[in-house]
Amino acid sequence: MAPSSPPRVSVICIFLNEERFLAEAVESVLAQDFANFELLLADDGSSDRSTEIAHGYAAQDGRVRYLEHEGHANRGMSATRNLGLAHAWGEYVGFIDADDRWRPGKLREQAAILDARSEVGIVCGTVNYWSSWEGGEDGLVPTGRPSDGVSAPPATTLALYPFGAAGAPCPSDVLVRRSVIDAVGGFEEQFTGPLQMYEDQAFFAKAYLATKVFFSSRTWLDYRLHAASCVAEVKRAGGYAAVRGYFLDWFAGYIESRKVPGKEAVRRAIGKARWRLAHPTIARIERRLLRLFS
Repeated sequence: MAPSSPPRVSVICIFLNEERFLAEAVESVLAQDFANFELLLADDGSSDRSTEIAHGYAAQDGRVRYLEHEGHANRGMSATRNLGLAHAWGEYVGFIDADDRWRPGKLREQAAILDARSEVGIVCGTVNYWSSWEGGEDGLVPTGRPSDGVSAPPATTLALYPFGAAGAPCPSDVLVRRSVIDAVGGFEEQFTGPLQMYEDQAFFAKAYLATKVFFSSRTWLDYRLHAASCVAEVKRAGGYAAVRGYFLDWFAGYIESRKVPGKEAVRRAIGKARWRLAHPTIARIERRLLRLFS
């Protein structure tokens, strides 16, 4: 049943055995100066203390709810994001992975951008790739282009990773209109196991073709870099090429089954990405030359 006064923003935090970092992520949401939100803590079958930590926050703060799959099952990141969406009431939806941290003002500033720009469905910013938490050096990575401007379909698809050179958003950084999420059918649940490396890109690939995106120069997210992340584990195991190939095949099927803007240009981008995957040495030389002369 819907609450009598639904929150403007639903924040979905998915977690699996994140007792080390979960509290810091949650606290960064609860500390936001935009108060009209709900926080949904979606458990993907944790076996450590993170379940207990999440229950504790739900008991202490009326804005926080605890969710889990039936039987406390582990179903993967996309299914767990969709679990949160099934219980979310906000007009806007934000995500925070349990090992990341929001900076102050994130929700207020991003909601103001969506309020002011009715044509925009997604807003994201420059991300701090956060290594200093364990003594490394941080790096700021702008997302998309143009900076502090709007990109429309299909230009967003062609400009951003995994097809273009511009950086892609982190799930923890975006604020998205719920209407856009519903229009593209949420997250793709087949991206499980090693394929989770591309589960966010599958969602973004659909969303880029459905709405305009505002790319801000503001930094709202500390994206924690650590050896236990999904991306790091897949790369160590040498599985990156297989995962990328699966994503390209999936996306090719997706665009052929739907009416999307710029379909022919997107087809060519997929073909070029497949060629580069099959010829990695030539592709590396090509990228180096582009950096030298761009």
